Amino acid sequence: MKMFLFAAAIAASAVSAAQAQDTAPTAPPKCLRTIDIQNTTTPNDKTILFHMNNGKVWRNDLRGACSGLTFNGFRYDVTPPNEICGNQQIIHVLRTHAVCALGPFTEVPKTPAPHM
Repeated sequence: MKMFLFAAAIAASAVSAAQAQDTAPTAPPKCLRTIDIQNTTTPNDKTILFHMNNGKVWRNDLRGACSGLTFNGFRYDVTPPNEICGNQQIIHVLRTHAVCALGPFTEVPKTPAPHM
């Protein structure tokens, strides 16, 4: 009987821990101010690089491949005002009219300059 109660207590604590993880607050999505974006590049149909005025580069890995993105460019609707936010917005490919969802933003680490 003691073994059964011990196993039940372990199972109950495991469920409580799982529920606590489900209710843990998540970080807000990373947003970029549009005024700070110098330009964008699209190395492939799943990635957009946002080059910022301060020299930083932010990478967005779209939630899926976006047909024609690399060759046709894209536009986005700015919401909330003056920001583009990861995991919250969509883009529209110009010629193909594909609609694709942004994924999370991650900062691209700077590569050190070569020594001469």
